Amino acid sequence: MTMRDPLRSAGQPAQQVQTTNQITGDKRWIALAAVMIAMFFSALDQTVVSTAMPVIISELKGFNLYAWVFTGYILATAVTVPLYGRLSDMYGRKPFYIFGFVVFLVGSAVSGMSTSIGMLIFARAFQGIGAGAMMSMPRATIGDIFNPRERGRWMGLIMGVYGLSTIIGPALGGWITDNWSWHWVFYINMPIALIALGMVIYALPSVRTEQRHHIDWWGSITLAACLVPALLAITFGGTTYSWGSWQVVTLFAVAAVMLVLFLISENRAEEPIIALQFFKNGTFSSTMVVTLMVAMSMFAVMLVLPLYAQGVLGMTAENSGYLMTPMMLSFIVASIIGGLLITRTGKYRMQIFAGGLIMVLGAFLLTRLTVTSHWSSVVIDMVVLGLGIGALMPAMSTIAQNLFPYRVLGTVNATQQMGNSLGGAIASPILGTVLATSFAKLLPQRLPSQLRSMFAVLSPAQRKAFSDPQGIVSLQGQAAIHKQFDALGPTGQALYSAFLHAVRSALTSSIVELFWVGVAFAAAALLGTFLIREIHLKQNEFYHEGGEGN
Repeated sequence: MTMRDPLRSAGQPAQQVQTTNQITGDKRWIALAAVMIAMFFSALDQTVVSTAMPVIISELKGFNLYAWVFTGYILATAVTVPLYGRLSDMYGRKPFYIFGFVVFLVGSAVSGMSTSIGMLIFARAFQGIGAGAMMSMPRATIGDIFNPRERGRWMGLIMGVYGLSTIIGPALGGWITDNWSWHWVFYINMPIALIALGMVIYALPSVRTEQRHHIDWWGSITLAACLVPALLAITFGGTTYSWGSWQVVTLFAVAAVMLVLFLISENRAEEPIIALQFFKNGTFSSTMVVTLMVAMSMFAVMLVLPLYAQGVLGMTAENSGYLMTPMMLSFIVASIIGGLLITRTGKYRMQIFAGGLIMVLGAFLLTRLTVTSHWSSVVIDMVVLGLGIGALMPAMSTIAQNLFPYRVLGTVNATQQMGNSLGGAIASPILGTVLATSFAKLLPQRLPSQLRSMFAVLSPAQRKAFSDPQGIVSLQGQAAIHKQFDALGPTGQALYSAFLHAVRSALTSSIVELFWVGVAFAAAALLGTFLIREIHLKQNEFYHEGGEGN
């Protein structure tokens, strides 16, 4: 679709109001900087909180609601992402960036002031509403600035910024918590976000639409009514309630009914928030599958790697967080180099196939870890995995954007971003349940006979405490268990050592099972790359300063 530059006309200066989201001139670079800051802080907010959570929980109590601090944020983000994408195509990115930043800032302030776990969960969910805008629109804004072929380079850089935030986040969260207080984990966002907000107000255009639009409120409501109970069921299933319980079954049933209503609504809507016709394009559907599978594979690793580092290798919590650094560094390198190659060659199919293959290899290498493995083996495996993911993820965005007209860019990106968010939201609780179930089954089998007979007479509550991998690997948990073994007299120390060996053995086997799940997801992503066709990347989708024109 050929478009004339709406800001340029013979002898006329640029106007403050225009008819598309296109960004031209020097403002492109200010907008690009604002986009990177938005992406950085929305991603940083997920990782910086993780290392502060043990301190937060000890102060606010409510350990049983621990997961909801993250689940509330993810739910709010997943539900709002497609709505932001569609509305920004209609009315411009600027008002929704501003709304997202303001809501994110308010949510950050209230999170920092929280005096109870309930207040923190509410504030995090509110913060997630703002983060939905900050996460969904940066990639669309790259499309507002650069043509499809140029986007490869900048998509790689955006993904590099995302990777950098995951490296800095855990260490920064720990340092802030130790040296200031956990409240500043949330306050630290605010001054930089205010600067980015000012840059957005200055650099992004105000868009005037002459067409009367129909907002798909019914589609938004039914999508939220589908996602929320589905994610709640996945979160509760196998932990709070059994998978066959009436609570979980009811939640899934409600989600299924809402999904049917959502599909009916989207087929009838004049301007749906998720255009179902996108999925008639086989290449777009394949990019969605690849995006979802990559996210689930990555979460399968990220969920249990710190547990392996602490529970098996004996690393501290702080040092275990650094084991993610090699993967993210290789992710950044592969993202930037892959993006440059796409821009230079205009081709991507060989790159995404190679990325999928390397990702499968990295996931497979992790399955070879044992009780006696050295941390250097983990580093090598993570570097390989990061190279594969980095070659794949930015390319998926570039490919999807190239398939459809510029006017639906925000909707395309938001749909793909929702797939990425759902991958993590779906994978985390399921994999956590599989890990806990496997460990509880394997631990009694690995215990020596004397301990096995002692374990058999424990009460259900005691057996649960001894079978909780998260509790056992923590220093507090180990100290409490050690104290119980000391009460057994002179043989207590030997029995405790035997118990820890059995824990490490059972934990390693359980973690390796999840790594194999990660291999399966990575293999599915690789198969998805075979279905993606090589389509010429457009260079003149719209005119901008420095371009060739139309």
